[in-house]
Amino acid sequence: MNMMKKFLAVVALTSAVFSTSALANPGEAKVRAAAEGTVAKVEEAIALNSKGSDKTEVLQALSEVRQLQKEFRYEQTERLRQKAGDRLKVARDQVEKGDAAAGESLQATLDLYKEMLKIYNAAH
Repeated sequence: MNMMKKFLAVVALTSAVFSTSALANPGEAKVRAAAEGTVAKVEEAIALNSKGSDKTEVLQALSEVRQLQKEFRYEQTERLRQKAGDRLKVARDQVEKGDAAAGESLQATLDLYKEMLKIYNAAH
């Protein structure tokens, strides 16, 4: 009987530690923060670019977008994330070259991230 109680205690502790519901909330909060941060940083880059700020400031914001988008992972938006990453590379190259089309590329990138956020929010 004592052995059975120990076994049940181990099973209860193991299930509590590895419960998907216990692990889901911190990950969900991290993904949501990354999603919102990504959108905010792209908006910041657009604002800096439209003001004619120094390209190093715009590139810094885009570097932060690149880092944040790595955490913005959700299975249903993975293809959009890849497209947005590709679009981000194009926009970054255009900003570095001083291309006038950089604003349009940044806006297209923002649209993709907003679409991803919309899909993520609908599922959560």
